[in-house]
Amino acid sequence: MSQKPMPPSERTRVRRVADRGHYDRATLHAILDDAYLCHLAFTDDHGTHCIPTACWREGEHLYIHGSNGSRMLKLAATGSQVCVTVTHLDGLVMARSAFHHSMNYRSAVIYGSFEVVAGAAKAAAMDAFLERIALGRSGQARPGDANELAATTVLRIGLEEAATKIRSGGPKDDEADMALPVWAGVLPLRLQGQRPVPDGVQPSVPDYVRSWGQCVCAEAMAEAPGETMPGRAVTVDA
Repeated sequence: MSQKPMPPSERTRVRRVADRGHYDRATLHAILDDAYLCHLAFTDDHGTHCIPTACWREGEHLYIHGSNGSRMLKLAATGSQVCVTVTHLDGLVMARSAFHHSMNYRSAVIYGSFEVVAGAAKAAAMDAFLERIALGRSGQARPGDANELAATTVLRIGLEEAATKIRSGGPKDDEADMALPVWAGVLPLRLQGQRPVPDGVQPSVPDYVRSWGQCVCAEAMAEAPGETMPGRAVTVDA
């Protein structure tokens, strides 16, 4: 797998706070691999649209899928130019002045066009999607049959024209504001898994569901007893 940096294009070059921009593949891969959703922007005869959809990365491509009837997928399958974004909100930055409040985030932007994934590669891509949701799931769930696969469009876009932008750390207050009696700092945020909720039909619990619950439990125990981070809900697997 190529680890060569992605030279910024006119579309991907970060201009506002340029030192937050990154063009290396490792950073891009990490941001995409933390995502379950992306937003796909496109233009058709009815205007400009931005629609969320599930995504997953394999190598140097980002994949999406959906019904053959999807307006978004129909247009993307023609090779039209699109823009794909992924954003993770990591914290609310509380400064001493209203002006300097900010947010910590990791974001990625991809420009280009999608291509259709067909045949055996389509079925393999759908297996990879299930594995992205839960490692081992594709070996237990019923695979899509011929009719279901025929009704599904799978597309992928290359990562050649992409950039990431990251903000981390605390507030950047003006020196004149440092003596103000105002609390400043960061309120951390993250996507938090919760305890699995069974549908009550299948009594046995697969390892990947059990490990999900154990992960939630371990993360909860790692926090101070009786305390939670702002904006988070902590549950412990029974």
